[in-house]
Amino acid sequence: MNSEDKYATLHLRNQLCFPLYACARKIINAYTPFLKEINLTYPQYVTMMVLWECKSISMHELGKILYLDSGTLTPLLKKLETMGLVCRQRSKEDERVLLINITESGIELREKALKIPEGMVCRLNQEHPLFDKNEALKLKEQLYRIIEALE
Repeated sequence: MNSEDKYATLHLRNQLCFPLYACARKIINAYTPFLKEINLTYPQYVTMMVLWECKSISMHELGKILYLDSGTLTPLLKKLETMGLVCRQRSKEDERVLLINITESGIELREKALKIPEGMVCRLNQEHPLFDKNEALKLKEQLYRIIEALE
């Protein structure tokens, strides 16, 4: 074995993590123009996506869904509250539980956000079709398997 061969696992081109990292950054950057139109960052957008679906959720559950800790989630939720999109309140049953509720303004923002997924599909397929639907679903499933394995 060549002495350099033992270091091959440290070559960037041999890493799974790097293309995942670079791809995530590129995708988030591609979302930016769409999200500017509705005045949200990507973390705020995915938070709102959960709230558009759930309407009300505990901060703990929201953190589990988004894979975010309370130190990251708290300032994000404070900002969304300042923007009038959510309100935070303590549970009447258990004061330790912080509930996040979507406001009427938050619900109204969903209408403006409707064009974002389609815009992203168009952006990704501008030059040539990147994935068919089955390939995209398979990739998503594989990514979730990686996330689950690392939990």
